[in-house]
Amino acid sequence: MTSPSPGIALVRRPTEDLADGIVTHLERVPVDPELAAEQHAGYRAALAGAGWEVREVAPAPGCPDATFVEDSVVVVEGTAVLTRSGAERRRAEVAGTEATVRELGLEVVAITGEGTLDGGDVLQVGTTVYVGRGGRTNAEGIRQLRAHLAPLGRTVVPVGLEAVLHLKSAVTALPDGTFLALPELLEPGVFPVTRPVTEEAGCHVVPLGGERVLISASAPRTADRLADLGFTPVVVDIGEFEKLEGCVTCLSVLVRPPAG
Repeated sequence: MTSPSPGIALVRRPTEDLADGIVTHLERVPVDPELAAEQHAGYRAALAGAGWEVREVAPAPGCPDATFVEDSVVVVEGTAVLTRSGAERRRAEVAGTEATVRELGLEVVAITGEGTLDGGDVLQVGTTVYVGRGGRTNAEGIRQLRAHLAPLGRTVVPVGLEAVLHLKSAVTALPDGTFLALPELLEPGVFPVTRPVTEEAGCHVVPLGGERVLISASAPRTADRLADLGFTPVVVDIGEFEKLEGCVTCLSVLVRPPAG
């Protein structure tokens, strides 16, 4: 008997103008769109191999950063919170994501007005939702997210960031509830049970279900460490996306089925 799918993974293929994506904290280097397309195919295959139903959001020509689909929506249980990026040129990406989450039957709410929020700043661990307060997400965006999620029993915890694009550029969570982090980039004292890493990409993981953890090929030492801890690293090469400050978290949105 086959195991049930852990859920739906939303992805968005990169477009030919990927190299024009925003770079904030890195020096710009050439990006190969063809290689990026191959790497994205490998990323999708890894999700499918872990049992996820891969659902593609329509491409957004003229929005080179749209492949980082996580930034456009935050999904909590059956609610999709459409974001409003602090990078104004990225706001056009949301329309395609909205169409897809509506097709899935999710309840749709949005960050509006003066609020800004990028999905990459939102880290969900149990009923706690950590939100990075930095260049892309402001206090009003966090206030609105808190209001949207309070009826779902979620507690929103703001986290100050230091010279890093998004919260999940600096910290993510393992299936056991511990955190992989670059502590120097985060407000101290917020996260319990933190495992510091020495590779930047080592703090970027996506729990895929069970003991499987998606991680970049650019963090081999961290992958080995995770294996020693009893996890199963699922390694993908996303080097072209990392040139644009992308990581394994921001290339998908995992929509899990309702509990029970």
